[in-house]
Formats: sequence, C-alpha cells, structure tokens
Amino acid sequence: MAEKTYKIIEETGIHARPATLIVREAGKFNSNIELEYNGKTVNLKSIMGIMSLGIGKNAVIKIKANGTDENEAMNAIDELMKKEGLAE
Repeated sequence: MAEKTYKIIEETGIHARPATLIVREAGKFNSNIELEYNGKTVNLKSIMGIMSLGIGKNAVIKIKANGTDENEAMNAIDELMKKEGLAE
C-alpha cells in the first residue's frame, strides 16, 4: 500500500473542478485509491464521494492506493495535486 498526507492550500479547497481532475487521474489506474478526511474514507474515483467531504483550505487529507499499480497511481496523483496548486 502506498499513501501520502497532504495539506490543502487551494483557497477554495477541493471543489468541483479540482475534484473532477483528481477523479479523472485516479480512474486511469487499476488500484483501489481512497481519500481519507475527518474520519471518513471515500473512493477517489467517485466525484460525489469527494464532494461529500467538503474539503476546505488547510484541511489535512490522506490518499491511499492499494493494487498492482499503486506506486504509479500515487506518483500521478501527487504530481497533479502539486501542479494544480491544490496541496503541499
């Protein structure tokens, strides 16, 4: 299992546009990828799951990937989070 913790730095948090980008990126991989926030865990491939968490600025989230391509998935998601200025 690969996992990484992020602090959200985007002023408006993870709203519809960045959530769509994240879901699209996660969907490219076979691994099970989850996002954990505030004691709740959702599938990172589910836009409704991500949006239901209401992740705002300064939130600390954890992303976990488990499967045959977990490292590639985590690297791609990590790159996306940083490139889009969502998290550090």
